[in-house]
Amino acid sequence: MTERTSSPAVPSSPSAPANLVKDRAPDPQPSRPPLDDTLFGAVTVTVQTHTRITVSGPGIPRTTLVRTPGDAEPDAHIAIGTRAPASLALTVADTPADIRPGKGRFRRSTYRVDATHDGTRYRLTPTSIGTSTLTRDGVALAEFTADGDETVLVDWREDATPHPVDASLGYALAAAYGTGGQPMWLTLIDVITDFIP
Repeated sequence: MTERTSSPAVPSSPSAPANLVKDRAPDPQPSRPPLDDTLFGAVTVTVQTHTRITVSGPGIPRTTLVRTPGDAEPDAHIAIGTRAPASLALTVADTPADIRPGKGRFRRSTYRVDATHDGTRYRLTPTSIGTSTLTRDGVALAEFTADGDETVLVDWREDATPHPVDASLGYALAAAYGTGGQPMWLTLIDVITDFIP
């Protein structure tokens, strides 16, 4: 389980699209102290709302998620501001990775976030109102809890063998999109009650 215990500048990937990342702009300083991951030590999560998410630490590779500057109006409910894959650039240790967030509709599963790095497929899927499960190639690794800010908690599964890159990506996806989601029936009740005077 992670607990609460400045990031150096994040170099942009030379392979990332030019319109997504500018010349090695320094990251904003995190507003909170590093997290203490039970397996990987100090983890710093930096959130520049609707612009950039950065995860770094001595025991993990740096992961950066950047949103296109000046793109469509950001989604106020998402820390990174968009679910459109074309508006996002994900890098792990300065190597481009692929990210495909779900559309975020009525069903809880549509709030999943998929990422692929070095041939490995990751998915962060809401599994309760407050938590999401991180899988690597279909194997569950951990439960993440986050509200879309710099506090991200993780409970690694005892039977899992997570790697540093798994942790870095998991923290980044959880910080960017938050975790958890209501079941569809509860969401429908909320929608219906909104129309009742």
